[in-house]
Amino acid sequence: MTGLLLIGLLALHMTAHHFVVEGGLRTFAEVVAYVANPAIFFLEVTFLVIVTIHALLGVRAVIVDLGPGRRAVRTLDTLLWIVGTAVITYGVWLLIVIRGSG
Repeated sequence: MTGLLLIGLLALHMTAHHFVVEGGLRTFAEVVAYVANPAIFFLEVTFLVIVTIHALLGVRAVIVDLGPGRRAVRTLDTLLWIVGTAVITYGVWLLIVIRGSG
């Protein structure tokens, strides 16, 4: 499911950031103005959350395929929740900082 969501969100992200912008890149001021739009802010936060979940589920699947015990899987799950929460928190904080620097 996250893979399908990721494809759609990636298409929206790439189109908005690179394909509709003259020269293919936005300046920092243009990024700030772009992220200030509430719909775009929501899109970028959603993209961040889905990318993080997808990546961590992939890491978990690879490690679980190696056959660790139940206790190790529980520890892994806890560690991945902590990493995921930290990544998403930092990413949202960064988007808020960028949004406010305009």
